[in-house]
Amino acid sequence: MFTGIIESKGEIISIEKSGSNLDFTIKSNISNELKIDQSVAHNGICLTVTKVAGDTHQVTAVEETILKTNLRDVSTGDSFNLERCMVANGRFDGHIVQGHVDQTAICKKVKELDGSWLYEFEYDPSIGNITVEKGSITINGVSLTCFNSNEGKFTVTIIPYTFEHTNFKSLKESDLVNLEFDIIGKYVSKLLNKS
Repeated sequence: MFTGIIESKGEIISIEKSGSNLDFTIKSNISNELKIDQSVAHNGICLTVTKVAGDTHQVTAVEETILKTNLRDVSTGDSFNLERCMVANGRFDGHIVQGHVDQTAICKKVKELDGSWLYEFEYDPSIGNITVEKGSITINGVSLTCFNSNEGKFTVTIIPYTFEHTNFKSLKESDLVNLEFDIIGKYVSKLLNKS
């Protein structure tokens, strides 16, 4: 389980195809602390560490994960938002994040404000996911509060710290992002839609 509070950014050093899978090698300031078989969220995608070498680590994404996330659009030199699993005796600063991406969204607008940035996103509502006003959403692994919540779209505001320490800084209009909707909202929605 994760909280959506990003620990580090990691640069994609290489992407290798292995059958229908993709192997990613990432360089970061936490890579040397990772262990093989450890779960780490990469842009909100829970991936297992398969190799650690100095300041790099490797993870493998299977075809199902590639098809449902923005991994199909990333390139060498791009960055991942990284978060290790939550420790049981730590503070719960974000919200419950499983590292299971529900779907992707398109960044429709980026607006620089005086001291913050506004991002608008659109997603396919036919899948059944919803946001609620002032509810939690995870975008590329970052725990955020959404507003202007409507069917298939919502807005978030990014503070300077988050802008500088995540890959929101490089996010632009028309970019694809990973979304994980609030787990409590997903359960409530499923219960209400039962026939």
